[in-house]
Amino acid sequence: MTDMTRPLHGLRILDFSTTIAGPHCSRLLADMGADVVKVESPEGDLMRSRPVQRDGFSTMFGQLNAGKKSIVLDLKKPEAVAAIKKLAATVDILVENYRPGVMKRLGLDYAELSKVNPRLIYCAISGYGQTGPGAGRPAYAPVIHASTGYDMAHLFYQQGRQRPDNCGIFVADYASGAYAMGAILAAVHQRHATGKGQMVDVSMFETLVGMLLGEVNRAQFDFEMPSRPMYGPIEASDGYVMLATASEKTFQDMATAAGRRDWLTDPRFEKYQDRRMNWGLLVDELEEWSKTLSVKEVVAALEKQGVPCSPYVTVTEALQDPQVEHRGSLCTIEDGGGSYKSPAPPFRFSGSPLQSGPKVAALGEDTKTILAQAGLTQSEIEALVK
Repeated sequence: MTDMTRPLHGLRILDFSTTIAGPHCSRLLADMGADVVKVESPEGDLMRSRPVQRDGFSTMFGQLNAGKKSIVLDLKKPEAVAAIKKLAATVDILVENYRPGVMKRLGLDYAELSKVNPRLIYCAISGYGQTGPGAGRPAYAPVIHASTGYDMAHLFYQQGRQRPDNCGIFVADYASGAYAMGAILAAVHQRHATGKGQMVDVSMFETLVGMLLGEVNRAQFDFEMPSRPMYGPIEASDGYVMLATASEKTFQDMATAAGRRDWLTDPRFEKYQDRRMNWGLLVDELEEWSKTLSVKEVVAALEKQGVPCSPYVTVTEALQDPQVEHRGSLCTIEDGGGSYKSPAPPFRFSGSPLQSGPKVAALGEDTKTILAQAGLTQSEIEALVK
């Protein structure tokens, strides 16, 4: 496999992003063959300090930044800003996720850099977007989860609960990074026709609002709905099983598996809307069956009838699923602490391979090489890296 065969071979990216959303976006672009140069402060990306640490190297940082080069520049120095402008003239895409206004204060916003590179696609990921009364608000994913209604929507389905969950899974970051990747590639496609770059403004707030399919629609209409959703879990004798009966067929198949075909003509459950309003009663009756069986037996009975379901497993158990090995869902990446496994992109191409990493660059290890390629003299480079 060579870089020439990967879908984004030849695209050059200047990556100012930190923490999760932006690095996730640029990692996916690197996996598809883009040449990504990560610009870091002398202190380095905050994620370099996050666990798991091995000999001072973070696996979390590596997962987000494998396959990128790393340069260190102190953007408080005018010489560093000048160097960035030279680099920006040579790249196709720039990604940043600072708070709106930061890059403008540095003289590195889209309006400024488009002067040196009219073909530049400049992607800015922020909490609330680049404009509007909330644009300047600081935001991390958990704050976005709260401010969009995402957390309260989740709580709605937790019967008897009043305190929102403390969610440590950064849904807003990863979703925003994926949306940013799609928007960037759309802008690249448009540039083929126009010859011009453009600004891509990605809002984490709008990303998460867009994921609240039922909630956004119910918020606009007077629609009664029980707090218990149309999905599991259901209790077995030794644990729980998640099942999804989103269609008439899967409901009928579930009834068959449980030996309760009478539900199909029961006025409480016969129609979709009736089931929604009486879902708690349906689950109570379903658990009269499931509690007599083990998790394994419940799953086997449901799968025999084609009902989508799964036991609840840990991440460790999920990574041991034979599907992971078959698909190549994990790749090996390497840093100064050794090698370890990292999720590969969840998509495949029939005519182009992907390659994740495998190397995670040490802080600033490519600074001199990249600056020289941008046309800086040896003395200019030494002044910046001393």
